[in-house]
Amino acid sequence: MRVMLVEDHDDLREATLAVLQAHGFHAVGVPSAEDVDDTPLQVRPQLYVLDLCLPGEDGLSLARRLRAAQPGVGIVMTTARTAVDDRVQGYGAGADIYLPKPVDPQELVAALRSLAVRLEQRSGVAPAPPVRLDTQGRTLHGGVGTVRLSDSEARMLAAMACAPEGMLERWQVAVHFGASEADISPDSLQNRISQLRKKMAASLGKVECIRAVRKEGYRLCVPLRLS
Repeated sequence: MRVMLVEDHDDLREATLAVLQAHGFHAVGVPSAEDVDDTPLQVRPQLYVLDLCLPGEDGLSLARRLRAAQPGVGIVMTTARTAVDDRVQGYGAGADIYLPKPVDPQELVAALRSLAVRLEQRSGVAPAPPVRLDTQGRTLHGGVGTVRLSDSEARMLAAMACAPEGMLERWQVAVHFGASEADISPDSLQNRISQLRKKMAASLGKVECIRAVRKEGYRLCVPLRLS
């Protein structure tokens, strides 16, 4: 799911973006309602997280605009204003979920995931089935086709599928590719990941399947079932 976070507090915005991206959301952040219109995006977000107290146009006005322009989007409103009247105004402006600040990151992620499921049900579009990895046959079965993997590629994908949040550190990726981090250069590691991405694209289509996490490692971005 694509998420746009509208939050004027720079540190909070960056920290929240990091959490959302770590949990598999395609998230971008802007500091004001005006930037929502001025930020060029190839595809519109499906979910918005709006701070109520924004400079210039406030979150209530922005929520009304978004709801009028994109009736099917999901809107989560966050604010320190928690009185009943404030919450009623938020829902009246088009918010699906109203969360009081400070918002626990786990609650925000859970709220967005729940809202994403509701949007899929509302649109009648079923979630994509998980990709299947045949670990013994070293084949990847996706919606587009089936591809053969090398032994090390199959090992690495299986390890990602079993790892918390699908995340492996760089040294772990290197080990599954049959080397140590000291024995493999960053360029060589990136080339191997790029080759694997191409194979996955041939099986899944044009979706983000493996994401590089700066200074950490790589994350699997698609559901993967092992067989």
